[in-house]
Amino acid sequence: MPLRFIPAASLPALLILCSGAFAFQASSSDAQVSIKPRFRTVASVNAPNLPPKADLRVDSALILVPVHVTTPAGTSVTTLTKETFHLFEDNVEQKIAHFTREDAPISIGLLFDSSGSMHNKMKKCSEAAAEFFKTANPEDEFFLVEFNERPKLAVPFTTDPDELNHHIARTRPYGRTSLLDAIHMALVQMKNARNLRKAIVIISDGGDNRSRFTAGEIKNAMLESDVQVYAMGIFDNEELRHTPEEQNGPHLLEVLAHETGGRHYPVDDINELASISTRIGQELREQYSIGYTSTNPERDGKYRRIRVTVTPPPELPKLRSYYRQGYFAPTQ
Repeated sequence: MPLRFIPAASLPALLILCSGAFAFQASSSDAQVSIKPRFRTVASVNAPNLPPKADLRVDSALILVPVHVTTPAGTSVTTLTKETFHLFEDNVEQKIAHFTREDAPISIGLLFDSSGSMHNKMKKCSEAAAEFFKTANPEDEFFLVEFNERPKLAVPFTTDPDELNHHIARTRPYGRTSLLDAIHMALVQMKNARNLRKAIVIISDGGDNRSRFTAGEIKNAMLESDVQVYAMGIFDNEELRHTPEEQNGPHLLEVLAHETGGRHYPVDDINELASISTRIGQELREQYSIGYTSTNPERDGKYRRIRVTVTPPPELPKLRSYYRQGYFAPTQ
């Protein structure tokens, strides 16, 4: 769930799974919130008489901040109360008007690298994708973007993740890597998503060497789209990374994850990929949603910094929190 002034908006999150290296160029009054109940019925996108989807509706501009809280060891903490949290915008404390922790449905875009460097990793990455989908819920929807020399929408939005798995199983790697262009395509495709929460999963191992978009352009697009980034980077040892794309890839993933409230998971052993993808899927289900109405009424389009503090109860150790670092104010 992202940050944005919304009357009833779709809120994206971005998740990057096993992504490789590429170059990096260098919200005062309480909002009234009502949440429709979630239905567990599986329904086709085109089916009539669909059950209402989980949708957040507000009577005034509400900014939603997804927050994931863990112990120092990385275990999710899901029993905290509203009073545990304090939220600041540009160092001004804001009154929390909405607080919940719920497993809402997600719209998920899978970006799968089919470039030549994936030849010896296809099986493990395919297994990781399958394990991630095991954490999905019946109301989730998915699409697949495959990329090598250029990205393409291989499978449009569907409620059946097996469609994506079957396509991946038939994929044959070749060519170079257009990862940045694939991310841009996924952000555009996400505008068609039905669910309140959104995630884009990227499976890749190599440095971008084919895209028209730059890393700076994609970073700005992500911030403007209010996405969350979860990253698992399968990188060679540092001494084996010879190109600028390979050298800067881990840094870019770390920056994107930090700024958007996600996590970066470097993968040293590809055999751990499936378990890490499962962990990411579970983390998406274990987030708090904190909403507030900004005391700053200006609609100036400027970037506003957010800070969330967590005061743990006495029985818990000092906790870590992951949340989006800011958002762009509306202009109208």
